[in-house]
Amino acid sequence: MRKYLAELIGTFVLVFVGTATVTIAKGSTLTIGLAFGLAVTVMAYSVGSISGGHFNPAVSLAMLLNHRLGIKDFVGYVISQFVGAILASAIVFDLVHELGLSTKNLGQTDFPNISVGGAFITETLVTFLFVLVIVLVTSKKWGNANFAGLIIGITLALMIIVALNLTGGSLNPARSFGPALFAGGSAMTHYWLYLVAPLVGAVLELSGKKQGKTAMYAGSQSRGNHAYNLPFDLSSGPRVQRKKAGQGRRCMRGATPQ
Repeated sequence: MRKYLAELIGTFVLVFVGTATVTIAKGSTLTIGLAFGLAVTVMAYSVGSISGGHFNPAVSLAMLLNHRLGIKDFVGYVISQFVGAILASAIVFDLVHELGLSTKNLGQTDFPNISVGGAFITETLVTFLFVLVIVLVTSKKWGNANFAGLIIGITLALMIIVALNLTGGSLNPARSFGPALFAGGSAMTHYWLYLVAPLVGAVLELSGKKQGKTAMYAGSQSRGNHAYNLPFDLSSGPRVQRKKAGQGRRCMRGATPQ
């Protein structure tokens, strides 16, 4: 249950901080990108060792397809992420109303300036790149668990900055659903794109990853009959480093690490 609560809280903070920066703080493109990115970084280091710090159904789908997350927990994660996003948007809606601002602008994502095809390609591409970075930075061979949360947050900020004026820079079905639910209008009508495109991006990344045989995570945590490999496990950092050092010596002698 703790991992579901961690996903709920992490997604809540992501959506609340990001959309409040859009609607209440009236942030610039740079500020908005950094708000979302820093929110992910803070929550990744806070609860990442509990749930893995997904905060995004597209990331959870990648974990499921990679056999790193059981179907039961995938469903639990996604439900928690959507609940967190809805709660965050409800609070932003109330705060915007209290300030006398238009509740039609709640930081929802939409694509008024480009075509449906262009929006779909944009969301698929930026999600693909985002998940690709997650895979590489958390891999056993090339990654660095200590800096994973920071790099992932920076990458999210960059992807949002690039896509903000095109699609709103979602990369996350839960992030788009919360504001759309309260704002309505074209944000809800076009929500299907923000549901499908990020999931397609995650699936495309997994297809390439399987060919490269990249390890998905740096740490692992057992839950019941399933093994959950986390993107980063800060609580076991020193032990992981010592273990890797020992494995490296064995590899030099031709042994296979266990």
